[in-house]
Amino acid sequence: MNLPIDFSGITQMLTAAHEDSRNFLYEFEVYTLLSRSGAETPPLCNFIPRGSRPSDDALNAFPGEKTVLKIVSPFIIHKTEVGGVRIVKKEPHRIISAVRRMFYEVPENYATWIERNPESAPAPYKGLSGEPLIAAISRDIQGILQVQFMPPDSNAFGNELIVGLRHTREFGTIISAGLGGTDTELYAKRFRKGQAIVAASCAMNDGHTFFKIFKQTISYRKLTGLTRGQQRIVSDEQLIECFESFIRMGNHYSQANPDAPFVIKELEVNPFTFCDYLMVPLDGMCKFCKPKKIAAKRPVKKIDNLLHPKSIGIIGVSSTRKNFGRIILDNILAEGFSKENTIIFSQSAKQVDAVRCLPNLEALKQEKNKKLDLFIVAVGAARVPELVDDIIRLDAAETVMLIPGGMGETHDSKDRARDIIAKIDQAHATKEGGPVFLGANCMGVISKPGGYDTWFIPEQKLPKQRNCAFHRAALISQSGAFMLHRSHQYPHMSPAYMISMGNQTDLTLGDMIQYFMTSKSVDVIAVYAEGFNDLDGLEFCKAVRHAVLAGKEMIFYKAGRTPEGKAATSSHTASLAGDYMVCESCVRQAGAIVARTFSEFQELIVLAETMSKKIIKGNRLAAVSGAGFEAVGMADSIQSDDFHMELARFEESTLEKVADILKHKKLDAFVTLSNPLDINPAADDDTHAQITRILAEDKGVDAVVVSLDPMSPAMKTLDSPSIPYFDMNHENSIKNQIIDIANTCDTPVVTVVDGGRLYDPLREALIKNNIPVFTVCDKAIAALSLYVQGRLNAYAIRNSVGKQ
Repeated sequence: MNLPIDFSGITQMLTAAHEDSRNFLYEFEVYTLLSRSGAETPPLCNFIPRGSRPSDDALNAFPGEKTVLKIVSPFIIHKTEVGGVRIVKKEPHRIISAVRRMFYEVPENYATWIERNPESAPAPYKGLSGEPLIAAISRDIQGILQVQFMPPDSNAFGNELIVGLRHTREFGTIISAGLGGTDTELYAKRFRKGQAIVAASCAMNDGHTFFKIFKQTISYRKLTGLTRGQQRIVSDEQLIECFESFIRMGNHYSQANPDAPFVIKELEVNPFTFCDYLMVPLDGMCKFCKPKKIAAKRPVKKIDNLLHPKSIGIIGVSSTRKNFGRIILDNILAEGFSKENTIIFSQSAKQVDAVRCLPNLEALKQEKNKKLDLFIVAVGAARVPELVDDIIRLDAAETVMLIPGGMGETHDSKDRARDIIAKIDQAHATKEGGPVFLGANCMGVISKPGGYDTWFIPEQKLPKQRNCAFHRAALISQSGAFMLHRSHQYPHMSPAYMISMGNQTDLTLGDMIQYFMTSKSVDVIAVYAEGFNDLDGLEFCKAVRHAVLAGKEMIFYKAGRTPEGKAATSSHTASLAGDYMVCESCVRQAGAIVARTFSEFQELIVLAETMSKKIIKGNRLAAVSGAGFEAVGMADSIQSDDFHMELARFEESTLEKVADILKHKKLDAFVTLSNPLDINPAADDDTHAQITRILAEDKGVDAVVVSLDPMSPAMKTLDSPSIPYFDMNHENSIKNQIIDIANTCDTPVVTVVDGGRLYDPLREALIKNNIPVFTVCDKAIAALSLYVQGRLNAYAIRNSVGKQ
């Protein structure tokens, strides 16, 4: 798109304001910025400084019979509420009268508002009240802005647009757009997700791609006349041009741009109104700052040494008791890692459990392999800074695992963490890049391909099936406890790698996805996140996009969706939780499937582990059950704010085949051919199986959910060889038939076994054969729907890139 943006002129404006000791632009300067942005031309305006007396000719210079007057102050953002915006007749005496009145009335109105809302007072006004507050507000008023009045084409609801840029610590610069006006915040809270306001990463979008996201909003439907009684008041091309202009400015003045002269912290026009197919900005604000120094890149390739070490060293192993270090050693050896390639660092022991000891890292110089692939630190936090010094000075390890806490989780430990981070960053700036550090406050890694396990949970507390089959998946969690509980409660998750990130003192979530996005060992990457380091949310999303383009599936859960949750995560991880709406939008748009609950997260992982090779053609669902309530529940669960499934329309041949089976089984009098299909509690194993296969082969069906009705007297669903007519191991049982169907057809088949613990053997048998099993039908529909929609989104991303 040919969009001439005068970056030099905009930079000069920001420089002038910066030299004036300002980190913001006045509204009339924002209009000048917009005029240089290559997008819509703002209305004519004239700044009337405080104490000046403009000529009548200047006051009459604008066309029209009316003019708009706006208060100019660095601290009065919402002007309308305090009488800071007035429309008057374009007559000099009326304009002068209104200007004089505003200089007195606005400070009084704003002071009253602050006294009612003291928590929202700008910093210079906190603690003031009465005449001192009015005087302070009055001193800060710079003047009045006279603006050309341009009557909107429509005053109906939804005919104002907000467009803004915002710099976020985690995701860089974000663009947002949606329903504008004084009630924008109310709309965002009250409307369904993605209906009022949408947001996206500037770095990962252009005007066209963001426009596709914006088209889903109510705002677009209103502005383009797609709702009853409305007419189009703006063209698609205008919107795309506006979004493109904002995105290019966002990327130029971004912390992620190493050449950025300034960073735009906020740039907002609220609202744009529309006059004769012109986009007219009625209010604008801009805040900016100088960019911060960006730390050196971490040598991500060394993560391979972390996950597949040939040598491991441990410090903190007790020779007399089961401390954390000793448990870690036990688990490393139990997983099969070689004792000969393991070294314990201890000044008091020669060996522990037949593993040799060295007194210190200096002693490595005498070893054949003088550098460890992985060094595990399991000592108290107070000893860590000195150890980090030694590791870097001696170049003793490629990777380091920091198990202990006390590295930034609390206020008292922030200085220690800051010093350690500075030393690590300094090492990364060298030619070799120094070692990479996992943690601190982490449980470490279980690497099936690497043959080791550093979790410090005793075997008695967490029995493990070692040397068993695993899926081509990686589970990466900022919380080790979260991963511990999920894997114990949901053992059918069996990823090749389980990685506890902890505080992200060095290695980040983004680094891990960068490593795995090209890995030939995994097809599924699942991430539990509580917060991102500076700009790492953006790096994470870029890596997610690369992983999706490489054919991998990404599952994501973000903690800290509420202010209370955000406070809890930040105290735990020392990486502040970001704005959830921004995080969810960016990660979903990058191609990940976003879970909404813990249970949904683990269910999506299992679906991805077992179905990544299945073909997803669309979102048309077929549902089968012998219980009427389940059929209704399935139909009720196909739509939400986060997904939209359709009930498939069966082909005529499908209906005929199903009807033949029902007639043969003498069930035709009890069953209506519909979707969901309630096949009656009298339906036996063959009926369930044959109908499931028929539906899975229907060209109009993209996925099948089938309830196996375990308590039906007609079904073989018990592990009871002594009762053949209930025995699930019978050759014609639903268990054996559904395993054959699911493993031989391309269409995804998900099962529901809704019953008590009596039916656990059936569930376990299905899970062992890679059949997803749910205990409740609505959870099955929700998880499958999110999974299908995520797969379709990934296909769309790949196709979009392929067409470019």
